[in-house]
Amino acid sequence: MNHDHSAKADACWLSLIDEANAWFEGPLGQQLREQERRVIKDELERCFGSYLVHYAPFVDAPIESQKIKRSVRLGAPMPGVEIICEEQSWPLTEHAADVVVLQHGLDFSLSPHAVLREAARSVRPGGHLLIVGINPWSAWGARHLLSREILRQAHCIRPNRVGDWLNLLGFALEKRRFGCYCPPLSSARWQKRLTRLDMIGERLQAPTGGFYLLVARKLMIGLRPLRQNRRERMGKLLPLPVAKISRRDAE
Repeated sequence: MNHDHSAKADACWLSLIDEANAWFEGPLGQQLREQERRVIKDELERCFGSYLVHYAPFVDAPIESQKIKRSVRLGAPMPGVEIICEEQSWPLTEHAADVVVLQHGLDFSLSPHAVLREAARSVRPGGHLLIVGINPWSAWGARHLLSREILRQAHCIRPNRVGDWLNLLGFALEKRRFGCYCPPLSSARWQKRLTRLDMIGERLQAPTGGFYLLVARKLMIGLRPLRQNRRERMGKLLPLPVAKISRRDAE
């Protein structure tokens, strides 16, 4: 990483991004990213607009979409990043982007809330926010707990929790997908043998994939998604006593 462009950046954050980038360049990181790239591309087919902002803790080519005119990489000073900034301070005006893709931006960060807040602020009303994260309820999540690599420092936030944060920020969750059902094995031979797991998992969309992808739409200003209220038990309808009317009273 070229630190000359960000001399005042947080040293801990730069170190975290450096190590995360090295891990994603390795065989396990490549395995995860290869499947994520396909799923992200599929979901971007339903998005449109002028600007897409991609934030990720690794070197990668810009995400391209035929329905979005311009894709921009934003984040730490790395090759390919066009807008250099810290995670808690994006130099974008409010509602600047039609689509923002956070690819493991919450996993490898000092403050996931701050990253999500900056991303949410940058999306225009009606635009989309795509979030990719390591699924804690998977073999990859288990490796995170046992690993001695930088993966150990990943937050691995539950998708349901991220969904709650999005709700508070004025987003409606439209879709949730999982992918990469093959366990994190260093052996390429075993990865090839277990590719059938990915086919089965993709078809069933079991919530045990190595990563999750959330697609959320920013609601118009002033609107918030409503939670469905719990149904209360209805009381029984009891007949009320009716007073008897005499014939003399009726006359």
